Amino acid sequence: MRVLGVDPGLTRCGVGVIDVAPDRTAKLVDVVVIRSSPDLPIEQRLAHVAAGLEAILDEHRPQTVALERVFARSDVSTIMGTAQISGVAMYLAAKRALPVSLHTPSEVKAAITGYGRADKAQVGAMVARILGLDAVPKPADAADALALALCHAWRSGTPGAPAGGGALTPAQEAWRAAERSASASAGARRLSR
Repeated sequence: MRVLGVDPGLTRCGVGVIDVAPDRTAKLVDVVVIRSSPDLPIEQRLAHVAAGLEAILDEHRPQTVALERVFARSDVSTIMGTAQISGVAMYLAAKRALPVSLHTPSEVKAAITGYGRADKAQVGAMVARILGLDAVPKPADAADALALALCHAWRSGTPGAPAGGGALTPAQEAWRAAERSASASAGARRLSR
């Protein structure tokens, strides 16, 4: 399965493409950071990022797109740019009939490191390790985009994977255990009502 991960941002938009095999091993295909100048009008910045995303979509032809879920922060200007780029990425995926999945930062951190509150250095180190890279992709937006793609591939399942899921990494095992625990807790709460 080929997955395109997008860490949306107006100034820096991280984009990572990975291939994930049925045994859940992953291989880096491409990673870039599309930059737009804050000195440009917003519509030109959006067009610039859109053109970069389109070029990557056309070159690598992913089967699915994973995006960071936009969440509220105190800095409205940051959240607006993130939301605008997310919309652009979703539109471009929809034009190509590609499914889009949204993942929160804590979901991504848990999937990659086994801990939902891991810091950027921990996530970057695990991304490099999982993909067999000599160094952590820089800037952090690049590593974050790859982490999103990995999270999506592992959470959604890889086409052709064995029914049992195949061999899982420690982070995947931790994620699976956390999902089972959360499901059991939710079921217990429903029964107690």
